Amino acid sequence: MPPLRTALLQSSGRPGSVAENLKVLDDAASNAAAAGARLLICPEMFLTGYAIGDEVPVLAEPADGPGARAVAEIAGRHGIAVMYGYPERDGEKIFNAGQLIGPDGVSLANYRKTHLFGCFEQQWFTPGEQPVVQAELDGVRIGMLICYDVEFPENVRAHALAGTDLLLVPTAQMHPFQFVAESVVPVRAFENQMYIAYVNRTGPEGEFEFVGLSCLASPDGTTRVRAGRGEELVVGEVDLALLSASRKTNPYLHDRRPGLYASLI
Repeated sequence: MPPLRTALLQSSGRPGSVAENLKVLDDAASNAAAAGARLLICPEMFLTGYAIGDEVPVLAEPADGPGARAVAEIAGRHGIAVMYGYPERDGEKIFNAGQLIGPDGVSLANYRKTHLFGCFEQQWFTPGEQPVVQAELDGVRIGMLICYDVEFPENVRAHALAGTDLLLVPTAQMHPFQFVAESVVPVRAFENQMYIAYVNRTGPEGEFEFVGLSCLASPDGTTRVRAGRGEELVVGEVDLALLSASRKTNPYLHDRRPGLYASLI
């Protein structure tokens, strides 16, 4: 099976303008598809912008809302799967969500962030309750988390035990926590034997300074691609042959003793 070429869109788009962000996404999808990518991952809250304050309830929409339909049109036109972050409205509740649209424009999965970071997120969002959300793309089992979620070892281990091959993590990771992108994410990939695509925003936005450094981390402990600090589209490969070989030689999951870990819950 050929590797899954995966594109990481490191961009903050145009906070507050869904229309402008869709234009940025359209251009990125075109460039990613031209580079042979089958999957494009956008940052956390890419559809609307992250630091939008009182605009959160105004711009929030259902999972099948107009933004989702626009992304589906872009994905279908370019023949590339797209994961994007957005504020999801479900009745009176709003979730910090991410949706994966397939290359045929059909929704494959929708995930709601389970661990909310800081006062801003806790003010506007309801935490999700489903820790493992997965989909299949070109024979690769894809899982989804958002930003702060990946910093909890339990979340990533749950995906490992559920067989996730590639974990998508749209993020809005800010100064001074860049060590998460630089160190934590590659370690998570190694200790859980999976690929992790960690895709960040960049530059100043409201009270935040996003640090970029998006990466595709590999189960063998290496970082396959790494973006810098600015706007950038990078492309890497998720190789199931490498993943299978790495899982055979790395004993972490095989050597676990779950009976000893009851105190964790």
